[in-house]
Amino acid sequence: MRIGLTTPVVTANPGAHSAWEDTAGADELATIAELADRLDFDHLTCSEHVGVPEALAAERGCMYWDPAVTLAFLAAHTQQIRLVTQVLVLGYHHPLQIAKQYGTLDRISGGRVVLGVGVGSLEAEFDLLGASWRGRGAEADDSMRALKASWGQRVPEYHGSHHDFAGFVVEPHAPTSTVPLWVGGRTDRSLRRAIDLGDGWIPFGLGAQALKEMLAAHELPQGFEVVLAPGRQLDPLGDPDATRRRLERIRDAGATLINVTIAADDADHYTRQLDALAPMRDDLA
Repeated sequence: MRIGLTTPVVTANPGAHSAWEDTAGADELATIAELADRLDFDHLTCSEHVGVPEALAAERGCMYWDPAVTLAFLAAHTQQIRLVTQVLVLGYHHPLQIAKQYGTLDRISGGRVVLGVGVGSLEAEFDLLGASWRGRGAEADDSMRALKASWGQRVPEYHGSHHDFAGFVVEPHAPTSTVPLWVGGRTDRSLRRAIDLGDGWIPFGLGAQALKEMLAAHELPQGFEVVLAPGRQLDPLGDPDATRRRLERIRDAGATLINVTIAADDADHYTRQLDALAPMRDDLA
């Protein structure tokens, strides 16, 4: 079973964030990324929010490092671990902006980018950025189709319902014409979007039974990733039995890939937690 990491320090989501991260920075982040890379963890993530309304800061968290900059930094400190946006809000970007920005990252990282994408759930942020809240699902679908047509293309061309372009050179661009697209969401519509247009699904806020039922209702394509999370921080050193049970439970819910957050008191404790988690991962059938 493969395990990826919700990168510490770079986001401050309530329930998935430890106090030491508030004062940590690039040095701690680099140390953790280098170890995760050496231990063969699957990926590191970075989320996207440009601005969170103050009234929602306690609920949503308000620390969100920019994903393109952050993942480029992580790429420079690693060799093989994948770099995942979890997630980019499609309505905030033109598809060619994503193809250029993350295609550049894919080139300098040696093809390690995974684009986790979503339709967005914060109307105030859409308003802040001048993005369209109404009809964002249909726009997201078209953006995904445009991305698939543009990735790795020097002169991409696409003619769709929301995006229409041809005759523009995109240099640099990704070294290949494929990129894994994972769709974030918690609805059946998000799962169907992932099956129809993507390569994987990253649900959140759903229990194991609901996940099993939703997945059982669909025929998943060959190689389709179901990226699930245990729902709370793991403590491999302090409670190894509970950690194993949670990993097994999420595997049994249908995960092909598990994305975890780690409980820690400081960066050194975090690295020791990773050392303890790696053999548990290897024991999962």
